[in-house]
Amino acid sequence: MIKKLSVLALAGCFALPSLAGAASNADLASKIDQLSQELAELRGQMDEQEYAFEEIDERADGWDLASRFQFSGDFRARGDMYSADLSGTPADMNQWFENAVFSADSLQPTDRDMLMVNLISSFAGAQAGLDTGAPVYYIPNSYDQYTSTFAMPFQNDDELTNDTIFTNRFRLNMRVKATENVEFKARLAMYKVWGTGNAPDNLSVLGFPAFDGTSTRTPSDSTLRVDRAFMNWNNIAGQPVWFSIGRRPTTDGPSAHIRQGLDKRTATPSAYMDWPFDGISAGYAYANLFGIQDAPGRVRVCYGRGFENGLQYDADSASLNDTDFAGVSWDILKKGDRFAYIQSFMVFNAFNYPEFDDANTNSFYNFFLGDRANVGDILHTSATYQDKFAGLNVFANAGWSRTMPDEEGMFNDFAGQMAANMNNMLGQPPVAVPANNTDSENGYSVWIGARYDLDDLGLKFGAEYNHGSEYWIAMTPGHDEMYASKLATRGDAYEAYVIWDLPSGEAVSKFGKAFMRLGYQHYEYDYSGGSDWNIKPYEIGVDDGMWAQMMPTVESADQVYLTMEAYF
Repeated sequence: MIKKLSVLALAGCFALPSLAGAASNADLASKIDQLSQELAELRGQMDEQEYAFEEIDERADGWDLASRFQFSGDFRARGDMYSADLSGTPADMNQWFENAVFSADSLQPTDRDMLMVNLISSFAGAQAGLDTGAPVYYIPNSYDQYTSTFAMPFQNDDELTNDTIFTNRFRLNMRVKATENVEFKARLAMYKVWGTGNAPDNLSVLGFPAFDGTSTRTPSDSTLRVDRAFMNWNNIAGQPVWFSIGRRPTTDGPSAHIRQGLDKRTATPSAYMDWPFDGISAGYAYANLFGIQDAPGRVRVCYGRGFENGLQYDADSASLNDTDFAGVSWDILKKGDRFAYIQSFMVFNAFNYPEFDDANTNSFYNFFLGDRANVGDILHTSATYQDKFAGLNVFANAGWSRTMPDEEGMFNDFAGQMAANMNNMLGQPPVAVPANNTDSENGYSVWIGARYDLDDLGLKFGAEYNHGSEYWIAMTPGHDEMYASKLATRGDAYEAYVIWDLPSGEAVSKFGKAFMRLGYQHYEYDYSGGSDWNIKPYEIGVDDGMWAQMMPTVESADQVYLTMEAYF
């Protein structure tokens, strides 16, 4: 533009001689000055516009950088009331000792208590590889002091209750692209109990103590922790193939999202595998299943680490190996609301117990199970089917677990071993000590449910039922219950709930929703345990005294919860 104005000005100058007769030299000089001034003003205006355009370009670059980040999140306030009837208490344990190994008439009560302490200590020493013939005096006075020393929450009562417990959970999601085909996803989470600055001890009484597999999933303090963090390399070589690495999205999988009030799954594996862990996966997406047109799905191979053993001595034959996961996750069909899924994975070098965050918890497990050790492999397979008919959401899940123990054994009869050790140490007729169980045991589970949506009223009504067999193992340390994992129940669990979409106006984004959820859960246990592969499942109501020496267990439980949630 400036160059064009300069050319016109020069052309005007060349034309000036033809006007000589009509204008004086003074007029000519005046016009030249005027044209020069106008040209300078135009040049100044152009400089200002060029600066303005550069400033807009810089702002556009900034806006583009910010727009790469996509944030979303959710907040949940929840209140629970919990009540459980116990099957097996320390009183049952005392009675069982008396009936099983010696007569109450032959010993004074104080002697009996002292003898129990010494024998229990000796059994713990045997588990740790010490000489069982020389009692190890861990506790100097009585069985009551034994229970208080290890901070066991059970006394001689037969009921556990918590009238109210309130929690806040906040989660922040982030998604950003580094390149056209590489993206990063993360979720930070804070899960806090009202009125405490740290994790309440009693939360692990019926569930899992704090370790890597419960991080961000168990109520604790107000710390914001990394729940998920992984990167995806998509569209590799222009094909529907991807690779992913990081802390995996492996919690709240199908079909848990239905009762959580969500419209789609939020994790890859089914809720039978509710375990936060770090690992990798590689996948392939297809549009047609076995030649069937318009039948999309995807299949993945996955690997993860459930426990890192740390430095080990190569010469030590008892060195602890890492615990790893490896398997296949297959969306057989995902079209609209119809979803068919199957997963199968192996747990290699399962541990008898991990490194818990609390030293007292580690001591407690060490007392009963001995040193931390690998105990074998576990095969875990499950299948899911979901669909929706008008406003009715339905699903069915089935699970199978199989233990493959090594010489350390799984589902060992620790109570029988303790009784035999005590009998033999009392000088009574020798009794054979039960060997570790090296047989493979199969466990099964079914889980069905439905939710009916009344969109016009903003209401959703749902009900679920699940059943687990005697040797069923659920991989669910990251479960979303307050105390015990519902899907780990060896017995029956029932749940009914209603969800009310708050009449709070239109959603301001695709993530936006706000609702309240009121639910009731009832547990009926047939066998002890549920997520444990160490101790033999004892039949509730039959083997109460035997199980009580490990830890009293729940016979039945009821829980009512109310949540208020916002997704944004």
